[in-house]
Amino acid sequence: MPEKGSTPSGSGTAVIFCYFSGSIPMNQKRLVVLTGAGVSAESGIRTFRDSNGLWEGHDIMEVASPGGWRKNQALVLDFYNQRRKQAQDCQPNDAHYALARLERHFEVQIITQNVDDLHERAGSSNVLHLHGELSKAQSSLDPSLVYTLDHWEIKEGTKCEKGSQLRPFIVWFGEAVPMMEPAISLTSKADVFLVLGTSMQVYPAASLIDFVPKAARKFLIDPQVPDFQLPREVKVIQEKATVGMRILEDLLVSS
Repeated sequence: MPEKGSTPSGSGTAVIFCYFSGSIPMNQKRLVVLTGAGVSAESGIRTFRDSNGLWEGHDIMEVASPGGWRKNQALVLDFYNQRRKQAQDCQPNDAHYALARLERHFEVQIITQNVDDLHERAGSSNVLHLHGELSKAQSSLDPSLVYTLDHWEIKEGTKCEKGSQLRPFIVWFGEAVPMMEPAISLTSKADVFLVLGTSMQVYPAASLIDFVPKAARKFLIDPQVPDFQLPREVKVIQEKATVGMRILEDLLVSS
């Protein structure tokens, strides 16, 4: 991961009140939200990988890379089948619902690094998935052929119309992020930009903050403050997603 300098001084929810002054003008209604694993974690979905670099006991490159797919399709299919089943058994949490409620007051666009559908199930209308979606499959021959699954399992031998094995609709390591350009376009139009449940360590998603308009209000909610210097105008709520969203929802709606 790129190193960007030292950890910013100051932490905790008090930071937001030190830096925030004035209300958000009524015409500043475009709220763009970048969400990460911390949001889904509170619904019981395990975060991306353990501190030892393993993901559910697997080397990350075995289950999340084109090379891993070529080496052992059965392993990769089973891995994502289990992730898919787990996600279907989980429910949206208060942070998901808070974002959905904000649509009453803002034009909310969610850009998520998460591959579950908890934002949609909570009622959010506009969700862009940067890294793919567990609920879909794609052709391993033609990436433009994408299918919505009606169950949790992709089996070996399940093929697209061109005869190739279906694979998870997930952006793996070493693959391009095709939704990055649309995400940049949305971010560049934000009046308010929120980073929720991510410590900004995963690229290229973390670079979206560089495209936020200078005049936009900027907030970050995560227990872990990024290990690089944030711009001073970013208001930090150092809390887990559900707690931080209660604070921010009150602030945004009351202002």
